[in-house]
Amino acid sequence: MIITRTPFRISFFGGGTDYPAWFKDNGGAVLATTIDKYCYINLRYLPPFFEHKTRIVYSKMEHVNDHTKIDHPSIRACLDYLNIHEGLEIHHDADLPARTGLGSSSSFTVGFLNALYALLGKMKTKEELCKEAIYVEQELIQERVGSQDQTLAAFGGFNYIEFKNNNDIQVSSVTIHPERLKELQSHLLLFFTGFSRIASKIAEKQIKNIPNKTKELKTMHQFVGEALDILKSETPVTEFGKLLHESWKLKRTLSSSVTTPVIDEIYEVALKNGAIGGKLLGAGGGGFLLVFAKPQDQDLIKQKLKSFLHVPFEFENLGSQVIFYNPSQAPIS
Repeated sequence: MIITRTPFRISFFGGGTDYPAWFKDNGGAVLATTIDKYCYINLRYLPPFFEHKTRIVYSKMEHVNDHTKIDHPSIRACLDYLNIHEGLEIHHDADLPARTGLGSSSSFTVGFLNALYALLGKMKTKEELCKEAIYVEQELIQERVGSQDQTLAAFGGFNYIEFKNNNDIQVSSVTIHPERLKELQSHLLLFFTGFSRIASKIAEKQIKNIPNKTKELKTMHQFVGEALDILKSETPVTEFGKLLHESWKLKRTLSSSVTTPVIDEIYEVALKNGAIGGKLLGAGGGGFLLVFAKPQDQDLIKQKLKSFLHVPFEFENLGSQVIFYNPSQAPIS
C-alpha cells in the first residue's frame, strides 16, 4: 500500500501570468506558498476477487473493469500515461473541499502520479513530478489551467516561481528571516465563502481575454517583484497587504467571472473592519477568500464574517511526499 500527502497552495501575486498562452510570449512569475492542508492518495493493487477490476473512491465511487471507462479525468489520464492496466484500489481524501481556489486538482494529479510511481518502485524528482503533472493536465486532459499549481504541489514551500518563454520553470525558495515569515503569516486569514466552481471554465474566459489585458498582466507580473522586495527589506509588512489589494483590483478586471457581487460584499466588509487587502484565491468565482489584516484587527473581522468558515493554517515546505510505503508484491493474476 502507498499513501501520498500533497499540499494545497495559496497564491499571492502573479496568478494569470502562469498560463502558457501568456508566458510563452511574455514570461511569467508567481509568489506563492503551500499550506498545511493536504490531499491524500491511498493506493494499492486490488486482488482479483471482485466483479470489478478497479475501485476508485473520491466524492463518488467508481467500479470499473476497463480503465478507459473511468470517469475521473486525472486518474484515467495518469493510468494511460504510465501504461498501467492492473487492477487498483484508489482512495482520495482531502482536508479542504475541491474547486475552491487552492489548487486541489493539481495537488491530486501530483499526488496520484507520486503514488503510482511509488507503486512501480520508482522515485521521481520534484521537477519531474511537476512537469509530468503539467503535461497530464494541459496536454492529455486538455484542461485550461496554468502551471503554478502543479509546481507548488510538487515542490512545496514559499516560492518565487518564474515561467520562461522557453517553457522552463525556475523555482526559488523565498529566503527571508523566519521572524519575517512568521510576521507575514500572522497577518493572514482564510475564509471559505461556501461557493465552489470549476477553475478551468473561468480560466478559459481569462485566457481568451489575454490579448486585451496585456497591460494588466504585465503590471501583475511586476507586482511579484515588488512584493518580494517588500518581504526582503525592512519595509512594514502592511505594504505587502496594500499591494495585495491593488493586485486584486487588477485581477477583477481580467474577466467578469473572477468575482461576484456576494464576494465583493464579503471583501468590503473585511476592509471596513480593518483589513488592509486580500484576494479571492484561484481563478475566481468562489471558494476561499484570503484577508490580510493586522493581528489586533482580526477578531473583529472574524466576528463580522462569522457566517463564513474561518480556516486557520500555517505555511509548509515539504511538497508532495510518500508518507507510507509498503509495496505489495506484483498483482495476483
